[in-house]
Amino acid sequence: MDVAGRPPRDALRVQRAVGRALGPLWLPLCGLLMRFGMGWQIEGTQAVRRTYRTLRADRRTPLLVCANHLTLVDSFLVGWALGSPGFYLRDWDALPWNTPERANFARRAWQRAAIYVLKCIPIARGGDRAEVALALDRVRSLLLRGEVALIFPEAGRSRSGRVQVESAAWGVGRLVSSLPECRVLVVYLRGERQTSWSALPAWGERFHVRAEVIEPKTDLRGLRASVDLARRIVARLAELEGRHFDDRQ
Repeated sequence: MDVAGRPPRDALRVQRAVGRALGPLWLPLCGLLMRFGMGWQIEGTQAVRRTYRTLRADRRTPLLVCANHLTLVDSFLVGWALGSPGFYLRDWDALPWNTPERANFARRAWQRAAIYVLKCIPIARGGDRAEVALALDRVRSLLLRGEVALIFPEAGRSRSGRVQVESAAWGVGRLVSSLPECRVLVVYLRGERQTSWSALPAWGERFHVRAEVIEPKTDLRGLRASVDLARRIVARLAELEGRHFDDRQ
């Protein structure tokens, strides 16, 4: 049971309603802060947003977004790349739920309140498996309802600054294996001055984004299936990364 004795799914509905009610305040604010406060720009959003809108037309089939991970604000950047604040205010379920690291974003009361409004389900990566499984079950219930979630399939921010296939986290594979028809939108986003991991991108950073839709499959079972699916997703991220650097040469 969740807060106030509600089942987890009921608690998520309440959280969704609170976030949506406050969305007209915080969504435009986040957009303005990224564009003008930090001076960030993203190249390639037109094609990515067109792909995302097409995927959203079929809400009966689960959709999971998986992206590379270099900074603490990647979820904001990926969300911005997929849609504008106005788009999300019209289609609230298109705004992806996130699974931020509890140690980074949920240590203080104000942080917990903020991520609650921002459609987040905090998770302790590498923590108790039962707790991780519960968080993944909540994400699964959201996907089955036609909502979208964003997960970083690598085990945290890449310390090398490049996608590491061997760092694939089993959790994302477990989630996909529990949803046989799940579509995965693989998103690669990187700033021109990003050479490694960091807390924040540089002021005035220009990002480039690309995305592909896959439906990862495996013939394995159990934990091996989860690991195999996770590695397939991260391998596709690595392919997109390779294309990114090829285009930059």
